Amino acid sequence: MKIPLLAAIAAAVAFAVPARAQDTVPPDTARRDTQSIPPAPKDTVRFGKRGAPADSARAAAPARGVLADSARAHGARPRRAPVPRAAPPSPRPRAGARVSARARPGPRVCAGGDVTLGTNLDTTWVFTSSGRLGRRVPAFPSPDSLLAPLKPLLVDADVALLNVESAIGEGPVGRRKCAPNSTACFAFRSPVAAAGALGRAAGGKPVVGNVTNNHARDAGDSGWYATMRHLEGAGARVTGADTLATPVVTAAGDTVAFLGFSPFIGPDSRNLAAVRRHVARAAARYRYVVVNAHLGAEGRGAQHTPNRTEIFLGEDRGNSVAFAHAAIDAGARVVFGHGPHVMRAAEWYRGGLIFYSLGNLLTYGPFTLSDPMNRGAIACADLGPAGGVLGAELRSTRQTPPGLARPDTAGVAATLVDALGAQDFPATAARVATNGVISPPGATGAPGATGPIGARPAPGRQVARPRAGEQRRPR
Repeated sequence: MKIPLLAAIAAAVAFAVPARAQDTVPPDTARRDTQSIPPAPKDTVRFGKRGAPADSARAAAPARGVLADSARAHGARPRRAPVPRAAPPSPRPRAGARVSARARPGPRVCAGGDVTLGTNLDTTWVFTSSGRLGRRVPAFPSPDSLLAPLKPLLVDADVALLNVESAIGEGPVGRRKCAPNSTACFAFRSPVAAAGALGRAAGGKPVVGNVTNNHARDAGDSGWYATMRHLEGAGARVTGADTLATPVVTAAGDTVAFLGFSPFIGPDSRNLAAVRRHVARAAARYRYVVVNAHLGAEGRGAQHTPNRTEIFLGEDRGNSVAFAHAAIDAGARVVFGHGPHVMRAAEWYRGGLIFYSLGNLLTYGPFTLSDPMNRGAIACADLGPAGGVLGAELRSTRQTPPGLARPDTAGVAATLVDALGAQDFPATAARVATNGVISPPGATGAPGATGPIGARPAPGRQVARPRAGEQRRPR
């Protein structure tokens, strides 16, 4: 029905009163509540063996300390996000349906935003949540049961990508992340069982976990490495640990290479020269390159995508538009963004497709899940062997406290992305129908018309080659 859909969308983009302390934190308080580290080196990764190339070693220990945490705060409030008009009803494809009926020659890559499958670092949140909901809330439900409702949205992926918004592990923590009595710092570590659940999330298809974000080291440096060991031990692949692409071979024999960036740990998304070099190096080796990044301001006031550096809680969170354009220019096919905890616009750029933020996919625990932070999506892109993207789809999801995710048949997230794109990228926005099918700008006919979309011309520049001495992180 149109009236409930309009009400849901209006609520998602309204500037409501914050629900909890974690949703609004004065910037000066946040800076005192967390420990900080000096700025990262200008080129790529934040770690390296003494005397080794800056972007080469997977084996070295990361820099000590932890950047200030976001705490799910709003930050400054920009101009009001749009309240989109309800689109005419359109049939929603059944779960697992392809974007088009014709044969798909390249791989399908599907990605989701932030995933936190509970936390064992602090479980006191369950008492507050139980009182608010009027029922007992378990601290550690089965991670597989949390992911089960989303599996139909990933069943037709050739490879899936998820942002692991926590550490994964058990036992004592070597170094405390948050200062005592902090009100603007949150640390998350999911149980070891979460790694296996993530590895099974795509129904036997390869799953890649991104481990460069502001919660990757919530259990310290050793916890970051433990997270990677648990994911790889469960059959998942890892990206964002260093500057070399993670190649994944699909069941059809296609190789898709993944790179992860953020301003927090691992490859620095703010160093655009390094971003171009690392992506170009991957594009020289692999036909299909997919980039994901955790960057940008956070909260209901961060739904728009500005083409400028975003400062949040005093931190330089980078320029999302400049980063994504640099990645596409260097040879990436798709850029999947996450970090703002809300949906943002999608854009076509030089034959590549950019999702600036996929919101909160599944965040079980002490999270604010009022609109629009309860909106997420799984974005799927069909990659063409000759370049560009053949078709794409955005599969809307919705969470209810304390972090139960379900497919959203109303398609509110898709409608939000379409409306935000019309405002932020009027000439290049990826138009999204309520059934999630994505059209290029200026497409004729019904939304979601398919066909080769903007095949990228061969770049007229020298592609950077790997430097001598580069190696992978030891398993």
